[in-house]
Formats: sequence, C-alpha cells, structure tokens
Amino acid sequence: MEVLKENKLNVKTTLLLSFGFFASTIAWTVYNAYVPLILDGFLKDFINSSLLVGFIMTFDNIFGVIFQPLFGRMSDRTRTRFGRRMPFIFIGLPICAAAFVLIPYMNSLWSLMIVLIIFTFVMSAWRSPVVALMPDLTPGPFRSQANGIVNLMGGIGAVFALLIGGFLFNFMYNRTLESTGTGNGYPLPFIMSSCMMLLALFVLAFFVREPKLAYEPESKNETVKVKLNKDERKSLILILFGIFFWFTGYNAVETFFTLYATNTLSMTPGDASMTLAVFSLTLVAFAVPAGFIGARIKRRKAILIGLSGLIIFFLPMVFIANAWLTRICLFFCGLSWAMVNVNSLPMIVRISGENKIGTYIGYYYAFSFSAQIVSPALFGLIHDAVGNYRILFLYACIAFALAMASIFFVRHGEDEMQGTNTAQILNDMGD
Repeated sequence: MEVLKENKLNVKTTLLLSFGFFASTIAWTVYNAYVPLILDGFLKDFINSSLLVGFIMTFDNIFGVIFQPLFGRMSDRTRTRFGRRMPFIFIGLPICAAAFVLIPYMNSLWSLMIVLIIFTFVMSAWRSPVVALMPDLTPGPFRSQANGIVNLMGGIGAVFALLIGGFLFNFMYNRTLESTGTGNGYPLPFIMSSCMMLLALFVLAFFVREPKLAYEPESKNETVKVKLNKDERKSLILILFGIFFWFTGYNAVETFFTLYATNTLSMTPGDASMTLAVFSLTLVAFAVPAGFIGARIKRRKAILIGLSGLIIFFLPMVFIANAWLTRICLFFCGLSWAMVNVNSLPMIVRISGENKIGTYIGYYYAFSFSAQIVSPALFGLIHDAVGNYRILFLYACIAFALAMASIFFVRHGEDEMQGTNTAQILNDMGD
C-alpha cells in the first residue's frame, strides 16, 4: 500500500472504488421503493396508518445514527494488511446481500423485522468505511470531482434498481398472477440487488488497494490538522444541520413517492418506481459536471444553487396531476440534487483533516440518517391529518429552505482548487 500524494485525480481508481457506493445505493433504493409496500401489506389487516409505516421505516436509520460514526472511527484506527476500510467491507457486504434476498420471502411481520434489523445493522458497519475510500484515495482539491464520479456510479445504481427492478417486479407480478391468481412481484428486485452487491464486493476485493494513510505530510514543517478552531466548528455544525434539513425533504419524497404515485396518479408500483428513476437518471447525467462546477464556483455556492432548484421544481408538484409533467419536474430536481449531494461530503472531509476522515463521514451519515428517522414518521403524521399525498412536495420545499438558511452562513469547507480540465483528468486514467 502506498501513501497518497497530492497531485492529481485518478479516474480509473475512483470508478473502481465507486462500486461500493454503487452497491449501497442499489440496496437502499430497492429498500425504500418496495419495503413500504411490503409493510403496508402486512399492516393493513391490523391498522391502516402511514404514520406506522413511516415509523417502521426509521428503524434502519436508527442504526445509522448510532453506529456509523462508531464504525467510521474504528476504521480510522484499524490497521491490517488489507487496509483500514476493507475488513469492514469484506465482512459486512456479503452478510447484507444474504439478508436482503430474504426480505420478500418473510411470511410474518416479526420475521420480516428480524431480517430488516440484521440487514440495517450490518449496513451501518460498512457504509462509512466504504465511503471513506474516496477521500482516502483522492487529493483534497479533487474531491468534488471524485465525488461526482462516485455519485455517478450511485446514480447508475439507483437507475438500475428502479428501472430493472420495476421491470422485474412487473414481469414476476404478471407471471404469478397468471399462474396462481395472486400477483407477487417483490422477490426478483431483491434477488437482483443482492447479486449486484456481490459483484461490487468482487470489484473492491480484487481491484482497489488502500494507501496506508489518506495523506502524509511531505515535510517536517507540514502538520496534519488535529483540532478544529471556533470558526471551523461553527461551519461544521451549520453544514451538518444543512445536511439534516435537505435529507429531511429528500427522504420523505423517496420514501413516499411510490405511495403518492399509486394513490394520486393511479400508477402501478412498477410504473411508480420507473417514474422515480427519472430523478436518478438526471443525477447520473449531471453528477460529474456538478463536481466540476463545485470546484469552479466553490462548493457552498453550488449547494445553494442546487437547493434553490429543488424548491423551484418540487413546488409545482403540489398541484400537478399529470404523470409526464411530474417526470419533467423530477428531471430538473435531479439536476439540482446533484449540485447539493456531490459537493457536501467534500466540505465535511475538508474540515475533518486527513486523520479523521472516517469519523467525520460518520457524522455526515449520523445527521442524514437522523433526518431519515424523523422525516418518514413526521410526514406520515402530517399525511394522516391532511389525507392527501400532494402535501409531500410542500413539506420537502420547507425542509430545503431551512437547509439554505444553514448553508448560507458556512465559511469553511473549500479547498484551494488546482486548475484542471476534463481532458487532463482523462489522461490520468491509466496511472
């Protein structure tokens, strides 16, 4: 294992390490698209409540808040011949793949909850370490661009999960409906996702090598940051609250969109899944440009532009009743979300210092998962009171406005950007 030197972005390595985020995104996309529907099927015989579905959907996020900073910190301190992050990935990813494939086969609420708890706990053990691979292997000035590539792979994973998952759901649903009279399309999307997780494990195991340290000073006069000053702490807190608010809005839409589309737009679950894929498709298309834009105009400004776009294009969806207009709005929301999502993690990493990357990535996910604990249950409560899923998009816009208020006062998290261009980076792919 070699020590990283601050000189250039290696696109080939970044693409390979992105397979970890690719696997994680596939899993969570399928989870959020189909688990609420599975839960609704189990619960409707007892109580018909969006609040209860939303509350159960927060269980996975509770583990994220508690354990992701812990495992991120553990990975910072881990030293093995495989690296700091890889042991967590080698153990956790196959367990998650095995548990995930069992979800649609559970025949009771209690057995389903046991499998979900195993899956979500183990996911929290390897998510921070796998995300930390990007800053470990990427020089600071290039992390927005690298995170654009990582999010590109994540977007591909989300599109794959939604489009192929939706197609497989419809295919199996129709086949089982013809043969048994009762349609069940859930198993195939989960099986497909588990296979993709195992593929990602293979790529990480055989093609990614960690450095001993993310960054080592090249001279005795250069030091690695150990403690934050007062202004850096203030910026860190503001960024973390911004993360909390924008994930409050985003997660509500992600969690309840299939229920919104099936109840308001009269779509099938498969069609709703494929409609939501429009959002992810634009994230795929714009992830890398968003990283370059963040490097050019500064990350904070790029995030504020993205949050403004989310408000502008989510707000009309409160009133829209047409599927195609909904897809057009989702397209522009995907562009805006790329600006926010791609440029936020590098700001956290920049403030953290190179020796605590895993720990601070854990903080990032603690706040994003805290939002995912609060938001589904909160919106479920609001929906139960209002009785209309259209309020979902107004709820999201309010959350994005609060995020803008937080990020507006941030003053740290930028690197001194080194001038580079796409051609230069592509020339480095073979290095």
